[in-house]
Parts: sequence; structure tokens; C-alpha cells
Amino acid sequence: MNRWLLHPAAKPLLWVLLAWPAAGLLWQGWHDTLGPNPAEALIRGLGDWTLRGLCLTLLVTPLRTWTGWHALLRWRRNLGVATFLYGTLHWLAYAWLDQGLDWNALVHDVGKRPFILVGTAAWLAMLPLAATSFNAAIRAMGGRRWQDLHKAVYGIALAALLHFFWVKAGKNDLAEVAVYGLVITGLLGWRWQRWRTGIQPP
Repeated sequence: MNRWLLHPAAKPLLWVLLAWPAAGLLWQGWHDTLGPNPAEALIRGLGDWTLRGLCLTLLVTPLRTWTGWHALLRWRRNLGVATFLYGTLHWLAYAWLDQGLDWNALVHDVGKRPFILVGTAAWLAMLPLAATSFNAAIRAMGGRRWQDLHKAVYGIALAALLHFFWVKAGKNDLAEVAVYGLVITGLLGWRWQRWRTGIQPP
């Protein structure tokens, strides 16, 4: 499996797979097949894939540890960057389709609605991670400082989950929240257990 993961075609294929959901949503939006409220469907769809991207990014280290597929490590930054791009599209879709790119209205809405505030804070927290997702940034910062910065993804995942909870709680639809909550709790719990027993996650 490591040999396949290191194949030159693996990374381009990964990016095709990562772009596929966004392309599908944009295609549906262009052809007006997103349902009775296409703006909400597009915003929510991009947000769902942001949360899924966070889960996949957090899954890389445990999966690598359990399977010995160490080549997965080279995919982790790609997953993180793709997750940031989905988060950016999610926020921009909200700013454009929900607020009409009215910056005064945006600032007022972010301050008025806690779930928008938490979601915006999670997206802003992703900015320094995306900006330092390159080899040159690792060399400039040093590996230890870079790793410490990128551990912020744990808090970002929890903030994204809280954002998702508030979105779904308004419609009394918490089944998906429970699934994501179990996944994120399990992935963070695995890391906490390794830290507690003196095994630092790579």
C-alpha cells in the first residue's frame, strides 16, 4: 500500500477526489438542482465537506499508526489545505448568498449570532495553518514550532463541531451531530491517550 500511496499519480488523483464534491455542488447550483433553497443547500453542503475534511485530516495519524501506511503522511497537508479551501468557499458562500457581500451586515450578523461567530473564528484560525502548509514554512519555523502551531486543528475541529451543532439544533436535527461528535471525540481521545501515556503523536 505504501508503494501505491507514493505513486506519482496518487497525489493528482487525491486532488481530483477532493475537488469532486465542490464541483458537484457548483454544477447543481449552475443547473438549479439544489432544491427549493439553493443558497442554503450550497452553504450547508460546503460546510459539511469542511467538517468531513477536518475528520479526514485528523484520521491520517491514527490510520498511519494502525496500518503502517506511513506514506499517508505526505497526504495530510493536502487534506488540510483542501479543508481550508472548503471552509473558505463555505464562508464566502455565506457572505455572498446570505449577506450580499454587505460588510456592515456581515459584521453585525457575526456579532449577533453565536454559531456564525464560532464558525467564522474556526475559519480564521485555519488561515495561519494554511499559510504555513509549505516546506519553506516548516524550514523557517522549525519542525517543533510548526507542529505546535498545527495542533490548533484540534481546537478548530471542536469549534466546527459546535458550529454544526448550533446549525442543526435550530431544526432539532441532531443525528448527524452525534455521528461527527463520536468521530471527532474518538480521534482526539486517541491522541489524548497517547499523550497521557507518554507517546507523543507524530
